[in-house]
Amino acid sequence: MKKLVFILLVFLFACKPQVNYKPRDINWDRDKCELCLMGITDQKYSVQLINEQGKTIWFDDIGCYVNYKGSKDWNKFVGKGIYKSWVGDCETGKWLDAEKANYHVGDDTPMGYGFGAVAAANDSTFDYNTVVERIKEGKTLRDKFMKDKQMGKMKCGAGKCGGNNKEKK
Repeated sequence: MKKLVFILLVFLFACKPQVNYKPRDINWDRDKCELCLMGITDQKYSVQLINEQGKTIWFDDIGCYVNYKGSKDWNKFVGKGIYKSWVGDCETGKWLDAEKANYHVGDDTPMGYGFGAVAAANDSTFDYNTVVERIKEGKTLRDKFMKDKQMGKMKCGAGKCGGNNKEKK
């Protein structure tokens, strides 16, 4: 009997708990974008990233997620581990796998990148990798967004996006 209890205890403590990678609900009063620090305001454009410890961080726009990915902060949060990212469907608000979703351009998104995720591909959508390329090349609606908001150019990517990082013209 003691052997059985010992074996069960060893088995219980040796097993790594399963991480739940299912999408989380937004805590509207406290979840904020990890990159730009803006409060999450619209599930239809937000992104959540879940690491292998089951911790979640948020982004208010796919552009913030793309600029965060591969950064030092990304490496601290995800490292070489397993992760899952979800993006809100811009039509339904349901969660889609962010790196398998299809994206169209032209939406009024929280940080102005202009990409909205949809489940089904069509003639006017891009895959995730194309969206990443377009964001990194500056082929977004962000410049127009910044001009319309009279915010100037903000430095994003390596640092945080915030209203205090305007470039001189």
